[in-house]
Amino acid sequence: MHDGFGRRGLLGGAGGIIAAAALPWDLALAQTAGTLRVGMTAAAVPLTNGVPDQGAEGHRFMGVTLYDQLVHWDLSKADAPAVLRPGLATAWKVDPTNPKRWTFTLREGVRFHDGKPLTVQDVVFSFDRVLKADAPHFDQRAAAFGRVRVPTVSAWEAVDERTFALETRTVDSTVPYGVSWIGIVQQAAWEAAGRNWDAYMPKAIGTGPWKLEAFSIRERAVLVRNPDYWDAARIPKSEKLVLIPLPEPNTRVAALRSNQVDWIEAPPADAVPSLKQAGYTIVTNQYPHNWTWQLATAEGSPWRDSRIRRGANLAIDRAAMKGMLGGLMDEGAGLLPLGSTWNDVPKFRWGYDPAAAKKLLADAGVTPRTPLKTRIGISTSGSGQMQPMAMNEALQQMLKDVGIEIEFEVFEWNTLLTIWRDGWKAPSNRGITGINISFTAIDPFTAMIRFLRSDLTPPAGNNWGGFSSPDYDALIAKILSEFDQTAQDKLVSDLHAKIVEDALFLFVAHDLNPRAMSRKVQGFVQARSWFQDLTPVRVTG
Repeated sequence: MHDGFGRRGLLGGAGGIIAAAALPWDLALAQTAGTLRVGMTAAAVPLTNGVPDQGAEGHRFMGVTLYDQLVHWDLSKADAPAVLRPGLATAWKVDPTNPKRWTFTLREGVRFHDGKPLTVQDVVFSFDRVLKADAPHFDQRAAAFGRVRVPTVSAWEAVDERTFALETRTVDSTVPYGVSWIGIVQQAAWEAAGRNWDAYMPKAIGTGPWKLEAFSIRERAVLVRNPDYWDAARIPKSEKLVLIPLPEPNTRVAALRSNQVDWIEAPPADAVPSLKQAGYTIVTNQYPHNWTWQLATAEGSPWRDSRIRRGANLAIDRAAMKGMLGGLMDEGAGLLPLGSTWNDVPKFRWGYDPAAAKKLLADAGVTPRTPLKTRIGISTSGSGQMQPMAMNEALQQMLKDVGIEIEFEVFEWNTLLTIWRDGWKAPSNRGITGINISFTAIDPFTAMIRFLRSDLTPPAGNNWGGFSSPDYDALIAKILSEFDQTAQDKLVSDLHAKIVEDALFLFVAHDLNPRAMSRKVQGFVQARSWFQDLTPVRVTG
């Protein structure tokens, strides 16, 4: 391990005695046997508009709780990757005569939290809200997080009372994955709120297993069980769910220790041994999440030179990083962990070889005496960001040893997501040439395509760094045109292998998604997914 990379030094000694945190409200008021209190990594409560902000953590806690989507994820298993299953749509299919057209058959008998029935017009309204900029009910905040999930969707309509259809501008076999991000809202509820999304959010209405009771964006959200949920097997076991934004890791630990919350996301590694000793439950699982730097590769970026990208990847001591994090990560092997469907037998793997790194960098004119100086955008916390300050400081030193001097531009998590959508040359990015946003890799589009397809540069998508390659575009087109799962998996594996060999990202870690919770929390199954099902969870007295 590098000098100075001790876990205690970098992680702030979180395993020691931590002073009680001063939380923004009195959580003891919610301290009942039927209430689950969660300390999130987000700096604010996710929006309640059906397409939450705060990254995938927002979707985990406000997207799949308050709302349903046409397509759901099966989050019931810990021993296999999550797969798609019917949600508000009982079936979906592509038109055999027109592969750009999809139809969804709506589930009968679904009611919103106020008792009104779900209609196909509510589904049309929900897609208008995200994609139709001239609609009176267009919501720019929902659009910011929803458009990038379904960037090929160009038209949608109600075919009849039980059928919704959409069309894409190009053939896109990943559509079912994309619509799993779009929560279905009730048009009448928006109208009752004065046709104003700000007024709607404190009294949001969905069809999900939880109903909104209270919403204060900087303090908390309180959700209550929906006893009339259409899926009887997923009626919540807890009476209430309280969501608290606690972006600072030590504050989350202090809140758990002082019984102000029952469950925290991403406990710092140094706190884990003492939490276990004190009787708290630590839950981990492999899941499709990677922690990387996304690098700008367009003209004007130093990362355009493949020798520099490759040299940087060879300079990363991933084993040391794993030790620093107390083993709560797998070493970065690409955009997916080893053994994943699309990274099962890797053709190439980056290791730690500082001598080879220095040689490659020297060929590119970069040495410790003639360093490359550049800036990277990072966050202090956020959805899946693990321990971003400590991890980035370690990378900073590792890269400095081979001649790459990094200065950080530090942003609040939601702000970092905003500048990510702006693109690396936008003034909001402050001259950064790489951005540290960990992300979920649950499907071909979310895991890879959105970062690489040349027509998905901002604002169309998440190709933040302006990557453009005819070879990549051609391979992506084959993936999107392939509806046979086995054949598609082979193509996606080829794409992933190409990304790794070309070192298009700085590959650092795969999170094991640690959570710490009180022994009173029972029934939780940690799915191999970024999302989790809170409905089986109960809190005992």
